[in-house]
Amino acid sequence: MINVTDLRKNVTFEMDGQLYKVLEYEHYKPGRGNAIIRTKLRNLRTGATLDRNFLSGDRVQDVRLDHHTVQYLYHDGDLYYFMDTETFDQPALTAAVLGDAVNYLKDGVTLELSLYNGEPIEVELPTTVDMVVTEAPMAIAGDTATGATKQVTTETGLKVTVPLFVNEGDRIRVDTRTGEYLTRV
Repeated sequence: MINVTDLRKNVTFEMDGQLYKVLEYEHYKPGRGNAIIRTKLRNLRTGATLDRNFLSGDRVQDVRLDHHTVQYLYHDGDLYYFMDTETFDQPALTAAVLGDAVNYLKDGVTLELSLYNGEPIEVELPTTVDMVVTEAPMAIAGDTATGATKQVTTETGLKVTVPLFVNEGDRIRVDTRTGEYLTRV
């Protein structure tokens, strides 16, 4: 058991039989009474998020996660399949559990998979991913001096705001934490 005052961003714990990951954490001390710990949590099994307040002194069950290096293989409907690079096992995760990570999954991308008691829980993406632009509107010749941007679609369906000089077929580097364009590759 750990005290809720020890919770921080990205800490995983068990509460009410469910696994949660802390997305946001705020320690608030009113003038009188106990401190309040405000958190935003994501259920790792369902992908649902919730806001939860704890009083200082409350305790939650800490968990130990196993981490494995996996490679993304393919998706079939709502299931996304990965291959463990050491054991060659092929765990599957649902789109709800992966959340926004599905926009960055390309064949052969290497990720970190977290498991709890043998159950795949979540993946940790690399910081950047290189993608091919599949759809890009044409830029007008006079617009390049203004620092204007346009929205393009990548091979995974992700929409990214890029400078006007990026064209269809170009490879771009995207930050997986923010979804922002970094550079043309």
